[in-house]
Amino acid sequence: MPKFFRLSVQFLATTLLTAAAWAQTYPNHPIEWVVPYPAGGGTDIVARVLSQPMSAALGQPIVIVNKPGAATNIGADYLAHSKPDGYVLMSADTATLAANPFMYKKLSYSAEKDFSPIGLTVRFPLILVVNPSVPAKNFKEFKAWVNSQANGANYATPGAGSPHHLASELFRDMTGLSLTHVPYRGAAPAVQDVVAGQVPFMFVDTASGYQFISSGKLRPIGVASLKRVKNFETIPTLAEQGLKGFEAYAWQGLVVPAGTPQDVVEKLNKALLAALDTTAIKARLQVLGLESTPSSPAQMAEFASDERAKWGPVIKASGIKVD
Repeated sequence: MPKFFRLSVQFLATTLLTAAAWAQTYPNHPIEWVVPYPAGGGTDIVARVLSQPMSAALGQPIVIVNKPGAATNIGADYLAHSKPDGYVLMSADTATLAANPFMYKKLSYSAEKDFSPIGLTVRFPLILVVNPSVPAKNFKEFKAWVNSQANGANYATPGAGSPHHLASELFRDMTGLSLTHVPYRGAAPAVQDVVAGQVPFMFVDTASGYQFISSGKLRPIGVASLKRVKNFETIPTLAEQGLKGFEAYAWQGLVVPAGTPQDVVEKLNKALLAALDTTAIKARLQVLGLESTPSSPAQMAEFASDERAKWGPVIKASGIKVD
């Protein structure tokens, strides 16, 4: 056997053994979980809820790091350029994986090529809510109120391209109401301004809006799902109030940089599935009105692809552009 060939075989064998041993010891230091929104919003809440049982399963601390801004692009850029070793994860949603590729002329990352899915986490039902000063308690009264405003009404969202924004655009198209978008850097500040009366209404996800709806600081008008939401059963759907076929929700999953070893991806997926299956987590998610959506990495990849196919035409038709 030629010396060069022997050395090549030895190098390959050593590399494979080293990689296998490394995967078996993963993780051996703390893991960073990037949330591309401010603390206090629905995405942040879910990350903190799931990180605890995942940390226990993996045997290492999981540290939540908030990197908000630019419709999740700041966090996504950070993740895309992180080392693909499984020590940096990120919550990715409709904006990151489905909307931004159609809203920005140029992105510093590829939604299709720069991330490896770990699995879907939850689906967030959306609820149309108003500040209590708005004289509307149902969809019919809400429409009448908007139409009575000389310049229509402003609505808040966690940011351009967020699920809340896309839902609002779809709502505007289906109702013909005159509505103006007021984007924020995350759900928490958007909700705070609706509660304060700076903006009269928004579509809020159940996790971000739960405490404010329960305390009466936000008045619910209708749910954007086709069926009523558990733990929010007293709130009728917009569909049953006359807006037939209207359905919109937020979703998210967990991703790592592309090129992360498959063994590591599988380990993280196993920990995520175990977390979603615990009684305590199921109970916590139900209180927040969230729907658990466990999946394999391949199922998440297919779902994200389908969402790009769904929302791309909506964004183009609405003319939504950020730059």
